[in-house]
Amino acid sequence: LKPAKDCTPIEYPKPDGKISFDLLSSVALSGTNHEHDQPPHLTLKDDSVPVAQNLAIYDGPEQRFCPAGVYEYVPVETGDGMRLQINAQNCVHCKTCDIKDPSQNINWVVPEGSGGPAYNGM
Repeated sequence: LKPAKDCTPIEYPKPDGKISFDLLSSVALSGTNHEHDQPPHLTLKDDSVPVAQNLAIYDGPEQRFCPAGVYEYVPVETGDGMRLQINAQNCVHCKTCDIKDPSQNINWVVPEGSGGPAYNGM
């Protein structure tokens, strides 16, 4: 992982729906399901780190290393700036975030019950 200032952005072609597919359609095929009333299984140790460190230095690698699009930077509701939004319902339990986060700020724990991808149907 290098600082964003030392890298050239990669322009990927748009998915064509025949050979390459969009992220959320692929997540839907995994049969991922999480109960809405369970405790979150993805949390941040410090809410300020993603914007202050990961976005500022590395241009938010969370939005690229997660194969299910769980992490995205969105504008804050009031004022200027961005915040990290965690879409935990899309998580396919690969634990990439727990391993790849440069600040080791993401805490992944086993979800309650049988939530997650339907591996038995894959």
